[in-house]
Parts: sequence; C-alpha cells; structure tokens
Amino acid sequence: MPLTKDRKEELVGDFGRDANDSGSPEVQIALLTNRISQMTEHMQQHPQDYSSRRGLLRMVSRRRRLLDYVKRHNPQLYLDLLRRLEIRK
Repeated sequence: MPLTKDRKEELVGDFGRDANDSGSPEVQIALLTNRISQMTEHMQQHPQDYSSRRGLLRMVSRRRRLLDYVKRHNPQLYLDLLRRLEIRK
C-alpha cells in the first residue's frame, strides 16, 4: 500500500513545524518510518525480493542518519521522536 496524500498530510500535520513543512528532519523521519513499515510487510510476504531489500536497507540507514542529526542538535526532540514513532534504540 503506497503512501497516500491524506496519510502524508496527516504525518506532516503531526510532526511538522507548521502545516506546509515537508523538509524538517522530524517530518522526513516520520515519512521514512511509514515507508519502512510498509516495506517490512512486503518483505515478509516476498522474502526473496532482493531489490526491495536493498531499498529497505537504504531507507533504514537514511533514517538513522537523520535521527543522529536530530540527536546532535536537539536531544529532547530525538527522544520524543523515538517515543512517538515507537522506534526502539
């Protein structure tokens, strides 16, 4: 199931700094987390889809880099994001 326009607007509204914010690290992390969960479900159904596995690993590493950036600049926001997105660290 791809990311719908409504779901994207909902995530931007929840994690963005204002209604039109799509570039802040918080929003990018939230969008990546949503895509990662969708790809994880896909990989459970199709375990030999190696191209999608590579894309999933790229998304996870990109999210990790964004989380490291947030942690350096605002540790409290980092902890809040982990809690709200239910990401274990």
